[in-house]
Amino acid sequence: MKALIQRVKKASVTIDNQLYSSINKGILVFLGVEKSDEKENAEKLVQKISVLRIFEDENEKMNLSVKDVKGEILVVSQFTLCGDCKKGTRPSFDNAAAPEKAVDLYEYFIKCMEEANIPVKTGKFRAMMDIELINDGPVTFFLEK
Repeated sequence: MKALIQRVKKASVTIDNQLYSSINKGILVFLGVEKSDEKENAEKLVQKISVLRIFEDENEKMNLSVKDVKGEILVVSQFTLCGDCKKGTRPSFDNAAAPEKAVDLYEYFIKCMEEANIPVKTGKFRAMMDIELINDGPVTFFLEK
């Protein structure tokens, strides 16, 4: 399971020119699910993201988590994170999970994040989405579990 996370001042998902969801201060999570992923991968990734100290304290040091700043999470399914661009000029998506498995783990990831007591908003699985964000920093990390 792969996640590209961005610390944001705000972020939103629009589908068919309609606002679908939005958050203020928090983390935008682009989530990619691979064939080999299981629930344990989602649990570990949620645990990491929920306590990762990527927000600045009063001394401008990254010392606070999304929980500490009472931030929100926006989770967007992003199968292209599972793309392999090592060979040729067209990405291979052989490692991406089939949609049936991916949606189950995407929804499980969201459930685990909610159980971590963090406000969560989402995109829509398999939809064409417009994502808007104001990256805070910019601060961006790539995580794999």
